[in-house]
Amino acid sequence: MKGKNILITGGLGFIGSNLATKLAGLGANVTVVDALIEGLGGNKFNVHDVKEKVNAVVGDIRDKKLVAKLVRGKDYIFHLAGQVDHHRSIERPFEDLDIRCNGTLALLEACRKNNDNAKIVYTGTRAEYGAVKKIPVAEETPTKPLGMYAITSLAAENMMLMYNKLYGLRICCLRITNTYGPRHQMKLPYGIVNWFVRLAMDNKPITVMGDGKVLRDYLYVEDCCEALIAAAASERANGEAFNVATGKGTSFLELAKEVIRANGGGSSRFVPYPKETKQLEPGDFVADIRKVKKLLEWEPKTGLAEGLKATINFYRKNKSRYW
Repeated sequence: MKGKNILITGGLGFIGSNLATKLAGLGANVTVVDALIEGLGGNKFNVHDVKEKVNAVVGDIRDKKLVAKLVRGKDYIFHLAGQVDHHRSIERPFEDLDIRCNGTLALLEACRKNNDNAKIVYTGTRAEYGAVKKIPVAEETPTKPLGMYAITSLAAENMMLMYNKLYGLRICCLRITNTYGPRHQMKLPYGIVNWFVRLAMDNKPITVMGDGKVLRDYLYVEDCCEALIAAAASERANGEAFNVATGKGTSFLELAKEVIRANGGGSSRFVPYPKETKQLEPGDFVADIRKVKKLLEWEPKTGLAEGLKATINFYRKNKSRYW
């Protein structure tokens, strides 16, 4: 990636800023664009360590003129911008639809008209699958999203794959599982791992919904960024969708115990599911990652205990910037 010109949409958010930091360290010329919409995780401090190496643009991907300007001359475009709070997507469905779908379409049209040779990597979500009948979940599993966030994510993925097929744009899509780590927003209770970390660090009981036995597949953000870079670099990825995960299931209760252990103390308690949350709960999810291992030669390196320790150490040093 050294010397390559890169655009990251949503680049002041959680995954985007970690990716920007990594790419800048590799010698890439990185531009990030982020609307800094309140509550969606954008934070200028997220690129503080590389602020001299990253061109940060405050702007909205729905701004067609801005996006057309930004895509010109870029070798790689990582499309991470979108509304990322499941509950907010239910409460503000038009906002979610507008940002995810109109923003994605604006980017695709800008690339088609101004830079049709750029490689585009889109980040969707494991929630696109909805409730599944068996785990691990392979890419061929039918997609039946339950909530608005997942529905619009899948719609944007389908737009991406259509532009690959119809116009020949070099595009691949990643369905990313629950990701955690440094630079995630910590003020609102979305992003279960980071929220558990906040509760533990605040000496408050970690709230485990239901019986705590539901399984999730938790991915450390550094590993996620490595997958994004591998997808960008591979021509074999074009036109494909990949699960990006660990392939290992951890229950909510086990997660709470791991967070408490990494924090050096804390407690947990069981609470019933709120009605709306229960209706959208898909049940167990563990990804099948054989495809991404084979085609992109990527696999996660960071265990949950190690990732949690690094996450907590980051927030202990930078708590005032995130609380």
